Amino acid sequence: MQFLKTLFWCLLAFVAALFTYGNWFSIPIRLWSNIVADVNLPFLLLLVFLAGLVPALLWGQTVGWRLRQRLTQAERLAYAPARSVPAAVTPVSSPIADAPPVQEPRDAVA
Repeated sequence: MQFLKTLFWCLLAFVAALFTYGNWFSIPIRLWSNIVADVNLPFLLLLVFLAGLVPALLWGQTVGWRLRQRLTQAERLAYAPARSVPAAVTPVSSPIADAPPVQEPRDAVA
């Protein structure tokens, strides 16, 4: 499989070299305030290709980084030990709680 990858990239480089050799002429590009830049066609095509590729690569890397961060956070939460529940809260004693319980009156009628 590695051989096929290498062969593919070699063929692609060969085709690019043939294209560059066959189209090596200057193209005038008009810039602001009547400035004219003469740029070779292969170089111009490379610049246009990179102008489209670089933002897409940056976007893809950013999305991948964000997803990895979210996955790491989710894994950290999933495998974290359960938080210990605090011991039962003891009520604070109050004057009413310290008083003896109220006894109900007994009826004399039996």
